[in-house]
Amino acid sequence: MNKLIVALSLGAATLALSGQALASGDAANGAALAKKYNCASCHGADFKTPIDPSYPKLAGQHGDYLVHALTAYKRGNKAANGRNNAIMAGMAQPLSDRDMADIAAYLESLPGPLVTKR
Repeated sequence: MNKLIVALSLGAATLALSGQALASGDAANGAALAKKYNCASCHGADFKTPIDPSYPKLAGQHGDYLVHALTAYKRGNKAANGRNNAIMAGMAQPLSDRDMADIAAYLESLPGPLVTKR
């Protein structure tokens, strides 16, 4: 019984750590993905000056919020907590969870007015 408890505890710790690693993302890969998917074409070359004022500024945005938003666009408006935007839904569809975390890490790392670093 004690071995089972230890095994379950180790498994839970491993899952928690892998979730934290995923949440942190790889900013370098995120930069490559942002270029591959041409995010700057709408959100601006510096991700601070979008081509349309109604488009969000992404530089410095909280990474966890960006992952949440991309996930919601991928779900679409018919799913719980989904978002309805034809352009972003199409952009988010091919992204894996890892891709979203990496893009979010990259955008969060950019200097911008949206995040106050402590």
